[in-house]
Amino acid sequence: MAFYSLNNRFVAGLALTGFMLAAAGCQSSDNGILGLGKKDTTPPPPQGPKILASQLQAYCPKVTLRDGTAFFNTYGKGSQKPKKKTDPAAPDAAASAPDGSAVDPNKDPTKIIYQASITDVTRDCSRANGQLSMKIAVAGKVVPGPLFAPGTITMPIRVAVMHGTDVLYSQIHPYQIQVSDPTTATQFVFTDSNVVVPEPTAQDYQAFAGYDEVKPKAVTDKPKKKPGRKKAKPAAPPPPPADDNTTLIPRG
Repeated sequence: MAFYSLNNRFVAGLALTGFMLAAAGCQSSDNGILGLGKKDTTPPPPQGPKILASQLQAYCPKVTLRDGTAFFNTYGKGSQKPKKKTDPAAPDAAASAPDGSAVDPNKDPTKIIYQASITDVTRDCSRANGQLSMKIAVAGKVVPGPLFAPGTITMPIRVAVMHGTDVLYSQIHPYQIQVSDPTTATQFVFTDSNVVVPEPTAQDYQAFAGYDEVKPKAVTDKPKKKPGRKKAKPAAPPPPPADDNTTLIPRG
């Protein structure tokens, strides 16, 4: 009986050992419940398409109009400045728009002489000696305003090329156009043929064209006088010696 009991315990031990080895084999085959030691079989992300040399040679940066640079107005002389109010309850003397907002007397829409706008932009590129040469053209029209008068309008047109935040080219052109017909718009085309920048190594250049209102200093502004040095007042003469009626006795 003792031999039979010992034999049964030995068989049970072998069975338990075999079960543990089988479980360990199953875990090693599926790399564990938590996936520890599991190899990453995820495919790498696809790389961007490579730019061919022929594509880079054909690359010509696109010209863009920035917001607020497509229009340029020429105004007549502004109205007189409103007088200061003496009564706090009195209404404002400044002009106001139909919606009630205040109107800048220097930008009153009723005092527009000409209204210019850019309607199209284009470019042409060529390469030589490691440089990219561009011809940037701007097309637009000038519409007569309420205070139209025949004459010459000067429009400040800026052309710029940028690479990220680096300015490769920037030039403002005071372009003039003669306007004489009050019944129709006058068309114009301006071309900047002097744009030369380093040849790009990727398709990441940006070109811009548009109006840039740079206000020069008014001719009527008088230069402020420099404060002169104050002249020093002449020193007061020394007071006369006091007369104390003292008689000097000579020494013997």
